Amino acid sequence: MNHNEQVSDAEREPTIRKVSERLASRFPAAPRHRIEGIVAEEYDSLDTGRIRIYIPTLVENSARSRLHRELNN
Repeated sequence: MNHNEQVSDAEREPTIRKVSERLASRFPAAPRHRIEGIVAEEYDSLDTGRIRIYIPTLVENSARSRLHRELNN
């Protein structure tokens, strides 16, 4: 395991938790486990990027779009 993987593991759970909390307040009708699942999927899809500072923002934007589509269909 290289240093980037260790940093990634240390950042993953707190990032998912924080983003999920913000989205839960924005989408109260969505089940919390669904929000966390979407956020985790979005995080994992972006986790290979080299510019890691933007990952939480990108994850939140993508997850928000997915939740909006799910809840408005």
